[in-house]
Amino acid sequence: MKNPLKQIVKAQKAGKALGIYSCCSANEYVIEAVLRKGKEEDSCVLIESTANQVDQFGGYTGMTPADFKQFVLKKADEVGFDASKLFLGGDHLGPLTFANENETEAMKKAKDLIQAYVKAGFSKIHIDTSMKVADDDPNTRLSDETIARRGAILAQAAEKAFEEYKQAHPNAIEPVYVIGSEVPIPGGQQGTEAASEMEVTKPEDFQATLKAFQNAFLQRGLDQAWNNVIGIVVQPGVEEKDAGCVEYDRKKAEKLCQAIQAYDQIVFEGHSTDYQTKIKLRELVEDGVAILKVGPGLTFAMREALFALAFAEEELFGAQGSHWMDVLDQAMLDDSKYWEKHYIGTPEQTRIQRKYSFSDRSRYYMPDARVKAAETVMLAHFKDGVPLNLLSQFMPRQYTAVREGRIKNEPKELILNYIQHTIDEYLYATHQKELF
Repeated sequence: MKNPLKQIVKAQKAGKALGIYSCCSANEYVIEAVLRKGKEEDSCVLIESTANQVDQFGGYTGMTPADFKQFVLKKADEVGFDASKLFLGGDHLGPLTFANENETEAMKKAKDLIQAYVKAGFSKIHIDTSMKVADDDPNTRLSDETIARRGAILAQAAEKAFEEYKQAHPNAIEPVYVIGSEVPIPGGQQGTEAASEMEVTKPEDFQATLKAFQNAFLQRGLDQAWNNVIGIVVQPGVEEKDAGCVEYDRKKAEKLCQAIQAYDQIVFEGHSTDYQTKIKLRELVEDGVAILKVGPGLTFAMREALFALAFAEEELFGAQGSHWMDVLDQAMLDDSKYWEKHYIGTPEQTRIQRKYSFSDRSRYYMPDARVKAAETVMLAHFKDGVPLNLLSQFMPRQYTAVREGRIKNEPKELILNYIQHTIDEYLYATHQKELF
């Protein structure tokens, strides 16, 4: 069966400013908020996990692709979301987390990774072979041909896995592919100067990448897989920073966006679209960046909601409270591996970054047992709701929604509603309800 996500390309090439946002998160609050909003809007939902979150060994979430699929399907069932409108994707699938090994071993594990995703029924696959492995020359840029050759090897493995998957699932939809990686590694840029170095992809570079991949696919007889390549990742000029973001400037991306018009079967996929305004997000979709990836922007909203509840709890309970924010920060200090390369500065600067940075490295610590225990205590303190005066102070949008009877004054409902404000920004941009 043909993949319905091809409708994105069809709509774009017909001159319609339609797209889809991709939720790149494994956070349970975020996943539920996305699915609830999908049900409310009667819209499709695209959820993707990255190679470092979810892999054949469990990733940092402890979930394999099959586990992640069941996790999302369970959430969909709980909220009553129509699973036929749910699409699962794999992001940055390649040798990313095996890059410290030589090509032979790294690519073997990368093939196992991509096959695990396809055999679990994931139908949108981002092939990313842009990173160097251990036996690549550290002083020489990887050639388009090398990147494309490795990408084609992974596409071949994916196609083989789909044939096996189809035996047990005759009505399975074919996977579609996204190629290229003009973006930072999953998790965001490292260092303070990274965002300032960001440049819009040159049209000739995009065209060269596309041609190299096409040649590599066709040389391996992957004609059908090439027909299912619907997107290429480019850098249209967006990136988050600790306290802001590089805002989309369509004038700077004008030549790039004109170049995509020459291709009938391809749209752009934009990563790191977090924190763009809804107007800028809509401009991206209008300009051909039809797939908008968002991850930290959603977990940042979740973190803001939890902080709001923590501030309200501190006002009400003082020393008797959960001290959730302190517990979270201590967990980050005890194991700095998820933030130390991203947060640079004095102790006071990194303290602020740990709490408030737009790159939101705190998301990696939400599953920590101590953090979850403190969260449970905090939410229990508001089992009868947040006093309206404090709700107005710390969660004004949710205060209005409660007063108008649109949501219940219950901690989980407040958190989910807070996240959905960010989702609304993306739905405004994509009009994805009109896709199917």
